[in-house]
Amino acid sequence: MTKIASHRGGTLEYGDSTPAGFIASAVMALEEVEFDVHPTKDNHIIVHHDATLDRTTDTHGEIARRTLEEIKAARINYTPAAAPLTLEELCAIYRPSHVNFRCEIKAGASGHPYENFVPKVLETLQKNMMLERTVFSSFNYQTLRVLTSLTDRPVLWLVSPMVLRQIGLEDVIALAKAINVPELALSAAIATLQDAEKIRSAGLDFGVWGAHDRETLMHAFRMQAKVLTTDRPSLAIACRTEWQSQGGAQ
Repeated sequence: MTKIASHRGGTLEYGDSTPAGFIASAVMALEEVEFDVHPTKDNHIIVHHDATLDRTTDTHGEIARRTLEEIKAARINYTPAAAPLTLEELCAIYRPSHVNFRCEIKAGASGHPYENFVPKVLETLQKNMMLERTVFSSFNYQTLRVLTSLTDRPVLWLVSPMVLRQIGLEDVIALAKAINVPELALSAAIATLQDAEKIRSAGLDFGVWGAHDRETLMHAFRMQAKVLTTDRPSLAIACRTEWQSQGGAQ
């Protein structure tokens, strides 16, 4: 059965990385919640997609250049009464939940990884009893290398369409194997059954990201993706139920 990950807590249903979305996703009939993390100036970890607060809150500036107090004063556009969550707060929501973590380690506003950030994320998850329930992901190859060197938790490479075009799937597979990344996730909009078969035949797991409409979701199920991430978790659950009722893979 293809697992469903609620992307950023269900962006198209609840807004981008909102407390309401994360709380709702924690009780849905799905397997994972996907989220992104950034460090603050004073060494806390914020759950937020962008490296800056500009696009989704009433506040501006890079998260890494602001204190926790400053970030907690921000209000998310979709839910004006709410501020971005810390990783500790997200852990508190999900400890009693059946839904597990899919944590994307983000780069900074410059596009470069944050210095010494991965160990801090691992430590925080361990202290909050969620490390053993976490899968890690990144688009950044350098970050993937750090992750596989520091943890035995599952790590997956989010392969961008640009990278796929530039170096080709065969070289992506070779690079993943070189640093012991066991799973590749391609854009659901461009992934093919042939891609899925090639990845699996190489001994890697295959997943997709960006499955936000019915057609793309059903395509992901037909490809038997290990996991799909979606901004519309309620729709994904309904589509999976339909797929299974029609005799899809169990």
